Amino acid sequence: MGLTLRASLRLSKSVPDGFVFGPSMGLTLRCAQGRLRRPDSFQTNPWQWDTDFAMELFSILGNSQRLDGGAMFGNAPKALWSRWIEPDAENRIPLACRCLLVKDLDGRNVLFETGIGAFFEPALRERYGVVESRHVLLDSLAEAGLTHEDIDVVVLSHLHFDHAGGLLAAWEEGQAPRLLFPNARFVVGAEHWRRALKPHPRDRASFVPELQPLLEASGRLELVDGEYSQTLGESARFFFSDGHTPGLMLAEVGGVVFCADLIPGRFWVHLPITMGYDRWPEKLIDEKRVFLEDKLARGVGLFFTHDHEYALARVTRDERGRFGTADEQRELRGVPPHRHAGAA
Repeated sequence: MGLTLRASLRLSKSVPDGFVFGPSMGLTLRCAQGRLRRPDSFQTNPWQWDTDFAMELFSILGNSQRLDGGAMFGNAPKALWSRWIEPDAENRIPLACRCLLVKDLDGRNVLFETGIGAFFEPALRERYGVVESRHVLLDSLAEAGLTHEDIDVVVLSHLHFDHAGGLLAAWEEGQAPRLLFPNARFVVGAEHWRRALKPHPRDRASFVPELQPLLEASGRLELVDGEYSQTLGESARFFFSDGHTPGLMLAEVGGVVFCADLIPGRFWVHLPITMGYDRWPEKLIDEKRVFLEDKLARGVGLFFTHDHEYALARVTRDERGRFGTADEQRELRGVPPHRHAGAA
């Protein structure tokens, strides 16, 4: 019989300002082949799944990128990061733009992020290292049996173009940007929305100027400033971080957390590793420590958007207190509950 995961927090007393956690709640969702069990089950068989619920989680690939490795690893020397990811002749490394799809979350299809998409015109697509010209996210949704019209809710950690560009249709010469997902509500953090409307010169180029007016004009935008949204209620729980960008919103659902750009991939789990794109690296490291301590204590899996190989991993900590990952999963693919009938 499946066990309900209780999200009771065990937090350090030194929680950085602006990093918001809330009280415990019960999670009763299902993750790919089921719902993650309690933390103690991770010690023996870390990816055990419950089979009592109809929720299904899928890792959904969007367009991929190749970006400068030095920018992605901040002040870490190339001698270190090149051992993790081999750069090409232009010093670029491969990056995914991975989304999380939850089918039947209280009867709705919910997509967490949309990746970079294909909205850039050709010259900008080349500048920002977007590999494919087609809108890969739409193809990936089709593989999961859906179209963008079938998505009921889109949750966005933030509005940088590599996380929200997939909201837009693929570029066509002479055509203005067009919003996809006509039946979806768009859930965005309130603080980050304010940043997107008035960006700093340092990150102005990270936003799509046409996107915010389109979202507002849709009449389907919800801004979140607390632990839960009106749209999803207690089905999804939100945490906030400021180190990468003000009001970055991290969603926890079904025993996994969408790490967004707080931890873009498994190598960034190491506390000192940050990106050159982070606005406040020292604060991000403090936030990351608290975040990882909590997820380790509760056995919550880490879902990575930019890791070029793995979608999911378990948090570990060695005898010296260094964080790492184990039991990496390349993908999550939802399956019907009856395929696991009789599972322990």
